[in-house]
Amino acid sequence: MRKFLTYLIALVWLVNGLFCKVLHLVPRHEQIVARILGDQYARPLTLAIGILETGMALWIISGIKSRFNAILQMMIVAIMNIIEFILAPDLLLWGRFNSLYACIFILLIYYTAFKLSTRVSRS
Repeated sequence: MRKFLTYLIALVWLVNGLFCKVLHLVPRHEQIVARILGDQYARPLTLAIGILETGMALWIISGIKSRFNAILQMMIVAIMNIIEFILAPDLLLWGRFNSLYACIFILLIYYTAFKLSTRVSRS
């Protein structure tokens, strides 16, 4: 189960990073960056964010420092969603309800990294 959830979490980062941002298949992501950080550098910043998110997916799959990785993921998702909730709710797929899905994703990351891994190590 832990392996499946780990790959699922990595897939979320990969899809949002590579497909939505780097390959620009979902222009709404660039619009959000433009709203928050300005139009002038929206594309290069969106590209950089997408590359970092793709790197996050690879890091997750690697399993290197997985608990530190999980903490970083939870912080990034929380901060990103708070900023978007305040500054760009009209551009979010589910509006302000996006924060609900972000909380569920954070709980999934926590459960996978801290609860499932302790169960595995105890057996």
